[in-house]
Amino acid sequence: MTDGPRATRGKPRKAAIAAWIGSALEYYDFFIYGTAAALVFKKIFFPTSDPTTGTLLALASFGVGYLARPIGAFVLGHIGDAFGRKRVLVSTVLLMGISTVLVGCLPTYDQIGVAAPALLVALRLLQGFSAAGEQAGANSMSLEHAPEHRRAYYTSFTLSGTQAGQILATAVFLPVAALPEEHLLSWGWRVPFWLSAVVVIVGLVIRSKLDETPVFVDEVAHAEQERTPLVPLFREQWADVLRVVVASVISAVSTLFTVYALSYAVNTAGLAETPILWVGVLANVVALAAIPLWAALSDRIGRKPVFIGGSAGCAVLMFGYLWSLSIGSWALIFTFGILLFGVVYSATNGIWPAFYGEMFPAKVRLSGMAVGTQIGFALAGFSPSIAAAIGGGREGWIYVALFTAGLCALNIIAVASARETHTTATPNLGLPRTPAAA
Repeated sequence: MTDGPRATRGKPRKAAIAAWIGSALEYYDFFIYGTAAALVFKKIFFPTSDPTTGTLLALASFGVGYLARPIGAFVLGHIGDAFGRKRVLVSTVLLMGISTVLVGCLPTYDQIGVAAPALLVALRLLQGFSAAGEQAGANSMSLEHAPEHRRAYYTSFTLSGTQAGQILATAVFLPVAALPEEHLLSWGWRVPFWLSAVVVIVGLVIRSKLDETPVFVDEVAHAEQERTPLVPLFREQWADVLRVVVASVISAVSTLFTVYALSYAVNTAGLAETPILWVGVLANVVALAAIPLWAALSDRIGRKPVFIGGSAGCAVLMFGYLWSLSIGSWALIFTFGILLFGVVYSATNGIWPAFYGEMFPAKVRLSGMAVGTQIGFALAGFSPSIAAAIGGGREGWIYVALFTAGLCALNIIAVASARETHTTATPNLGLPRTPAAA
């Protein structure tokens, strides 16, 4: 196989658009749960607990979804490397849409008792299982369709779609959060979940029309695809899997920003819900523009300097953002929030879809990305619960900021230990270090 046929047969724009739209729809589902967990779930699914315990339980139910991610990564990664990227992308959007609609149909604790939170957790596990294959599948699809000198740019559209999903999730909750509490707790919170029915229809239409990647088509033609990809992955690429696991804890910045900080602002600092939701909306709008720009820069100067710079910036800016919430200064809250999540965190988000995928050869790429990221994301998924436990009280934010800085340091170490891949030819990605593969 040569790189020439892949470059002519690839459809990078179509793959990037499909990844963007699919991820936006998928992660709308995923993040409306986080918003609801921060604002209402403690009252309707955990009402028998005192307010602090109820908040901890609601945030823990958000983190539970990450427990299913490693399992989903093993299953969906295997399917994607053995049978094709497209099959995974169609399956994930279907499962996510159905499980999210069902959350909106759940009876509350007052109606059926402990069965209500139990069903909530079960559906959250299905969401996590689905999300495990979503980004790895979309990233593999985009990377393998992209021209060599613009791999990061095209794969970054998956994460731009994720940000768009967060915008939609937060924006939908703006009018919902403004409802009188009686209506919010009875039917208002359900509306964003019911709207996920659109995900199933739109997502299936878009992804069913997407071509399989040239890389996978070539592997099938030459009978080179792995039917048991997890075996060579852990035999030959275990160090890269571990590196991705550790690097992926940077996603804690996202969960702390979207879940913990929201809960802290409303429940501890006593700030109004609507303005703090607007911080997330505006930060994500900025991120839509910043992510492809950071990715394009990494195509020019390399993945590692951009990634490491973004991680270091997140460690610093989290102190400013949480401090601004503690003093209730809206000017500082919007400034630090947009700089942190809209600009600086986007440097890491713009790079990792290409950087992690480039660590693995095509035969185990989806499995390697899925397993590595989802274990890392699972660890990061409980960061809001950990933060709520260690950061109690109005001044507890400083411990959360220190916790975030420690996670960013782990990411920097993992990224610094990886090889630079932005100039490596696509067929040589993930191969042993030899003169021919350099």
